[in-house]
Amino acid sequence: MIVREYTAADLDALRAMHASQGFDYPFPDLADPIFVSKLVLEDDSGKPVMASLARLTCEMYLLLDRARGAEEPRQLCARRNNPKQRYEWLLALHAAGERDLLARGLDDAHAWLAPPIARRFGRRLEALGWIRDDSWTPYCRRLVAAM
Repeated sequence: MIVREYTAADLDALRAMHASQGFDYPFPDLADPIFVSKLVLEDDSGKPVMASLARLTCEMYLLLDRARGAEEPRQLCARRNNPKQRYEWLLALHAAGERDLLARGLDDAHAWLAPPIARRFGRRLEALGWIRDDSWTPYCRRLVAAM
């Protein structure tokens, strides 16, 4: 067996592998530059029998200054940093962030919400077009360089 880089000559074999698995997602566009790793495993006869495809995934973080205005008189603070104002800021940042990610060639973004905020903030995200995707079970692998 040999593990090697994907070539265009492998495309039909990979399409057939994808179709045989029967999963409900379209075959990926392997020419898309967000596929940063494309490896093919050949059997002893040189036939591709398995492939590993790595696509960049965007993980979102939202940082919010909850202490802003804490030293100001209470009325000023309430006027300048109330929930409505913070939501307006979120909408502006959300729109700008989406444009920025699209301009960088990304197809999607993912957010993992901490349990204390998941219910309430999740509703905000859903109102902005995000979907809670529980259809596939996520796993994470922390990569550690060999010494």
